[in-house]
Amino acid sequence: MATGNLQGKKIAILATDGFEQAELLEPRKALDQAGAQTQVVSPKDGKIKGWNRKDWGKEVEVDISLKSAKPENFDALLLPGGVMNPDHLRMDPQAVEFVKHFTDEGKPIAAICHGPWTLIEAGAVRGKTVTSWPSLKTDLSNAGANWVDKEVVSDGGLVTSRKPDDIPAFNREMIRIFGQESRQRPALRKTA
Repeated sequence: MATGNLQGKKIAILATDGFEQAELLEPRKALDQAGAQTQVVSPKDGKIKGWNRKDWGKEVEVDISLKSAKPENFDALLLPGGVMNPDHLRMDPQAVEFVKHFTDEGKPIAAICHGPWTLIEAGAVRGKTVTSWPSLKTDLSNAGANWVDKEVVSDGGLVTSRKPDDIPAFNREMIRIFGQESRQRPALRKTA
């Protein structure tokens, strides 16, 4: 179990239908246990449906719609994976702008599995060392990232992992990074 003190921290979990169930529920539980206040932010209202390995899984209540969410009200961002979830989010200009706020302000972000797809659209991976589900290696490399095959990678305020098996290490590192003061970190996105 990950430990840490995230009292007073507000964490946005950006997701939509097709999120990998374990990659949202388990990190959220760890964040909540560390004292954070987590909110699921989604382009959809009501509930979003998870993907549980090979079939549809549990539904999760959306706490705040993307159109109503103000990224400046959050201290950090969690991007769960699943193939469908980040594929939809990276095509949603409002979702990409939401993520860009965190990168531009140097706020910490944790992304697992296919979650980094949305980071590519936000311009957040250039010059960063990251990991992901292996099928994203070329996409991330083409976007200027240094892709490595490791359980968890932390580069500045960006934490990435490959798959559900990596969740214990991902949670530990996410909580460590989310617990640091964001003003100690430069913006994640490199501007030309």
